[in-house]
Amino acid sequence: MLFNSFEFIFLFLPITFIIYFLLNRFRNQQYAIYWLVLSSLIFYGYFKLTYLAIITISIVVNFALSRVISSTNSRWRKTYMIIGVIFNIIILCYYKYTDFFIGNINSLFGTNFALLHLLLPLGLSFITFQQIAFIVDSYRDGTAHYKFSHYALFILFFPQLIAGPIVQHDEMLPQYDTKGNRKIIYEHVARGLFIFAIGLVKKVVIADTVGIWANEGFANYSNLSFIEAWITSLSYTVQLYYDFSGYSDMAIGLALLFNIKLPVNFYSPYKARNIQEFWKKWHMTLNRFLTTYVYFPLGGSRKGAFRTYINILIIFFISGFWHGAGWNFVLWGLMHGFASVVVRLFSKTRIKLPYLLSWFMTFQFVNIAWIYFRATSIEQANTIIAKMFTPNMTAITNFFTEPHTNFAQAGAFNILGLSFSDPIVIVVGLLITLVIAFTALNSIQLMDKMKFNWGAIIYTQFMIALVLVSIYYMQKNSIFLYFNF
Repeated sequence: MLFNSFEFIFLFLPITFIIYFLLNRFRNQQYAIYWLVLSSLIFYGYFKLTYLAIITISIVVNFALSRVISSTNSRWRKTYMIIGVIFNIIILCYYKYTDFFIGNINSLFGTNFALLHLLLPLGLSFITFQQIAFIVDSYRDGTAHYKFSHYALFILFFPQLIAGPIVQHDEMLPQYDTKGNRKIIYEHVARGLFIFAIGLVKKVVIADTVGIWANEGFANYSNLSFIEAWITSLSYTVQLYYDFSGYSDMAIGLALLFNIKLPVNFYSPYKARNIQEFWKKWHMTLNRFLTTYVYFPLGGSRKGAFRTYINILIIFFISGFWHGAGWNFVLWGLMHGFASVVVRLFSKTRIKLPYLLSWFMTFQFVNIAWIYFRATSIEQANTIIAKMFTPNMTAITNFFTEPHTNFAQAGAFNILGLSFSDPIVIVVGLLITLVIAFTALNSIQLMDKMKFNWGAIIYTQFMIALVLVSIYYMQKNSIFLYFNF
């Protein structure tokens, strides 16, 4: 069940919302928690029932280990913590990386072991990091005071279950028992629906539309011209931005309907002036997890410059491999790691680049790195990049004057009589979406500016318009890109 599906918006969400607050009013908070857990299980099981067994076993084992770790003072506490971390890593590696390792063993040693073709349970990468953080925090601070139902909701809460944010127990579990959260707060409902509507538009109107050009370009990568290669890379850069931003907005909005505040996970990253700033704005909770549970335990920046640079490369290697089981993801992560090291080294020179130059360099680096992130192989990515840096004025002229086949399939889509294979539509569409990403207030800023007075009527009308436009586009009903990770 997807956030951008009819069954979610018009069936699952209203039923879950109404029953949750009815239980809060006529029974008690604990029954309402049970209902949210059950609803989240239904939401998760809708994708595939076998997922439920995997995630349920994982939750039970992790909660039991956290209780043992928190309630004992013996020297075995650290051992139990290590067991818990390894347990979670093994589950993730089995489902996500088994075929990757088998394939590489076959390539290296000429063996012919059969691939298992295991289906990765949705959200397992996010759930794994969240449960590892809880296990480690149980060792550091103790978590024995939490109820099992609250822990289950902490892991399963459907707005953040599939693709984050990666939340921490101390920012989430106390909210479940806050008395003021047990009734409908209409300001939260208004803000939640507003940012959900913005996220829905980002996903179904912008990301899915621009994604048509990205998919066509990568499918025909060997035949791309100079300008088509740039359109392909920028299309994916735009698609991923609005897809992940849209999901993040929708998750925050959905949680707010239930008076739960999720951490911000996305904050105008394409406005960043260097890679370090980019990672403070893109997938912010992943960066927080890797910093808290990997970078700092490795010594952070406390053990000299060389060790600091190694630690940075380690966390970005993990980030790349966490995103996907492929060498292209590893390379993407290491590219960002080396770029972060370069930024640190450059900062010591005290040379300040002009704002526009530093921003442009950062964005172009991110844009090129995304090609490895999207490509099915390093060879495919290298081919596209090579074409991007082989200028050809004839190719530019031909793109606008002659029929071309690399984006021909996009012609099957049109709106208001405009064909998505029309070069003018492609270029103007990309420019508009990029300018919005570079200059406009982000959805969090818009939500924070929302005031409950006569001006709220304008917001409400705007939100209704967004939803109506989105419903028109929802017929495509595509998954969010980060569901794949």
